[in-house]
Amino acid sequence: MGRKIKAIITKVGLDSHERGAKLVATALKNAGMEVVYLGSFQTPEGIVNTAIQEDADIIGVSCLSGEHLTLVPIIIELMKKNGIGHIPLIAGGVIPKKNIPVLKAAGVKEVFGYGTTMEDMVQYVKDICNNN
Repeated sequence: MGRKIKAIITKVGLDSHERGAKLVATALKNAGMEVVYLGSFQTPEGIVNTAIQEDADIIGVSCLSGEHLTLVPIIIELMKKNGIGHIPLIAGGVIPKKNIPVLKAAGVKEVFGYGTTMEDMVQYVKDICNNN
């Protein structure tokens, strides 16, 4: 890539617990990436619109409210409808292990749950963005 990786990091749905998402945003920024942090209470439409406006390379969504099986597939469908289905979408938060295959089948590239190191997540983002 000829420019910095640009990541959209956000909370989706009614979840207001931002600590993890803010840590991810900071880790990516410290690794030299450009980060657009949208904060809490974002809608799938708003996330996709921002990704288009910002020419994002990756989207990271965090969900702790249990809405991940509903809202994340909506984001993926909107990405496809708006011509940005090629942008990797990663997810994190409190996501039960049994839900990870469901999310991946819907189009999520990777799920980062409890215990993931920031180093591993940053390296994954670098790898997937530089190989896309």
